[in-house]
Amino acid sequence: MTTSSRPPALSITGLSAAFPGPGRSRTPVLHDISLEVPEGELLAVLGPSGCGKTTLLRVLAGLLPAESGQVELVGRRVVDGAHSVAPERRGVGLVPQEASLFPHLDVAENVAYGITRSRPRLRRAPVPERVSELLELVGIPELARRMPSELSGGQAQRVALARALAPEPDLVLLDEPFSALDASLRVHLRTEVREVLAARGATGVLVTHDQDEALSVADRVALLKAGRLVQVGTPTEVYSTPATAWAAEFVGVCGQLRGVVEGESVTCALGTVPATRAEGVTDRGTVIVRPEQLRINAPGLGVPATVTSVEFAGHSTLYRVRLEGAGETLAVREQGPARFSVGSKVAVSTTATLHVVKAGG
Repeated sequence: MTTSSRPPALSITGLSAAFPGPGRSRTPVLHDISLEVPEGELLAVLGPSGCGKTTLLRVLAGLLPAESGQVELVGRRVVDGAHSVAPERRGVGLVPQEASLFPHLDVAENVAYGITRSRPRLRRAPVPERVSELLELVGIPELARRMPSELSGGQAQRVALARALAPEPDLVLLDEPFSALDASLRVHLRTEVREVLAARGATGVLVTHDQDEALSVADRVALLKAGRLVQVGTPTEVYSTPATAWAAEFVGVCGQLRGVVEGESVTCALGTVPATRAEGVTDRGTVIVRPEQLRINAPGLGVPATVTSVEFAGHSTLYRVRLEGAGETLAVREQGPARFSVGSKVAVSTTATLHVVKAGG
């Protein structure tokens, strides 16, 4: 649950949901989800395929009933167990994975549809001020009279966002809206979308399986595994102080070492180093080691190791090193070109406080 002083635009309490199966069978998907999203915040729901992200979004949109629990939007209860408010009465805007624009309506008409909820007749009339404002906001005012077939993928997603924002919804749901775009456009557009939502003061929930996307654009991240919340926190919290070993692995590259905890330090294959600990960790645990928390030195200046692989990425180099004696392999990232080659004898030292989670978590 959030500790923000802002009132929640979205409040979810004890939400469980199932997906319809053959006959009358139902497959449980979400289990006792509880969280709050303050007004104006963008929450990223992050998790692997099949973890329940889309089911959660569908329940919030009113497209799938809940089994139990409550959902409130700006103080209005829209889900109460199996009873729910109709989708069109919820005040929710949806940006789907693919833009899903009406092919027979031009851009202005598609956006206007989000206001009128009925088929608009704008083609021979001036573009309404509200529509012009929204197209300006998403950066495509010159495309008002284009047909969907004449748009690129990025342009179509901008139209879909404008349409979702048109009725001034209490909540904007974004269902992996960038997944069908190429990598460079995806990075550019997700930054733009974040700026648009912030400019409108809109509250949003972004469903994604892309860790970089969640960490770079969201105010907070809700990490979902097998239909259960594993952790909710800021991108920094989720990355730097993961709740479990699984969370650490899913959110970024990391190594894991066995460690003995004492006070504010942990003793592991890297020596005795400063450490924080996750809830539930007592005297032993798993030490999470991020690539940027290590440095490669000349032999004698740290734990002896051998370079086993080198991956140059232009702006940085990712090494894999095997610690001598312990036999553990860790990743080390350095800025700039490679200084060492495969087989080089080096030493490894830590540059930051490490984090310890419960073993086997």
